[in-house]
Amino acid sequence: MMHPIARRALLSSRSRPFATVGPKTMLGNPPKIPVPLSPGPEPESGSSEPQPQAQNPLVPTSILNRHILSALSIAGPSLKGSSLPVLIEQYKERHGRVLGESLQYESRPGEGRKVRFDQGVEGGEGENGEVVMIAHALRHRGEFKVTVCSGFALNAQGSEEALVVSCAHTFEEIRNSRLATDLLTSNPFLQSLTDSEHQSGSFIIAGTPDAPIFHPVSSIASALHRSDLLVLSSPSTSSPRPRTLPVSPYPAQPGTSIRAHFVVDKKPTEDEEGWKPWIGGTWSKWVKGTVMEYRDFAGREAVPGTYDSLSHLLFKPLPTPGSSGGPIIDEESGAVVGVMLGSRMDNRIVGMRGWGAPSETIFEMFSLPGLKLKNNL
Repeated sequence: MMHPIARRALLSSRSRPFATVGPKTMLGNPPKIPVPLSPGPEPESGSSEPQPQAQNPLVPTSILNRHILSALSIAGPSLKGSSLPVLIEQYKERHGRVLGESLQYESRPGEGRKVRFDQGVEGGEGENGEVVMIAHALRHRGEFKVTVCSGFALNAQGSEEALVVSCAHTFEEIRNSRLATDLLTSNPFLQSLTDSEHQSGSFIIAGTPDAPIFHPVSSIASALHRSDLLVLSSPSTSSPRPRTLPVSPYPAQPGTSIRAHFVVDKKPTEDEEGWKPWIGGTWSKWVKGTVMEYRDFAGREAVPGTYDSLSHLLFKPLPTPGSSGGPIIDEESGAVVGVMLGSRMDNRIVGMRGWGAPSETIFEMFSLPGLKLKNNL
């Protein structure tokens, strides 16, 4: 039998030691942050030296992007807007948060509250439009990332700030973009940059096509990740406030005639009537449609008026890019019955259909009338 000391010596000689940092370990300096080169002077005749070229132009070509990046440059503490890192933390921490404010039930709004399809999306005198554009922007020197969608203001009782509901996937898009990942999360060398080297934030854009008004987003008040919804808040000092829309707590029955706010980035042909200029060179229209059916989160058919979970509202026609977050309106009552999110195909028989969240989902982020919550984060 082998002696215990000899056995331990044999095992230690066969074991593989862990890698450790010793005095002879060489640690290199972190790489320098690449700086976009600006165009240099024209090379002299006969000179073979290569000239630097700008790879990422600072000024984008889109009119809408220019407006958004310009607002991002002048945004500061005076505008009470929050940067993307702050909004991202709120988006994660406030998932499923129930706000202390209550949302007014308006299944049958009066004539003064109904959505007016014949007047497009521009508000009347003293108003600031019925549908707004939501923009999330991030810029670092010559690079930038901008995502846009639609949204609308809510008639929340007791709220000191303007509350706007919209889709969450455009915020997820900029949150998971390469530029945001490098600047805001994983790259410690870029995290030390000063505010003058990169700017970020979100805006609620209202007003007329010729005079858009940028309301900085101060916080993400609540979010429902699975339902692809979030509620943005803007300071009450932003004037004028966007016009609030009436929201119905009851689902529209399949077959209900609806109007949905569609957005396109190019001017439609003259044969397509009803399109009107919107914000930042885009065009919008209240498109007629129909509620097809409802589905739960498992994809099973759900029936209104039962205990089924109405997680997804399916409708026709298919929404256009940029329409996500916009309202779905009951054509008869003039109240919001859903929020557009995109399109989906449950099976090949029915094909592609528009997809949204029923309006009753919005009420999950608000308190019931007369109910006061404590310790609401």
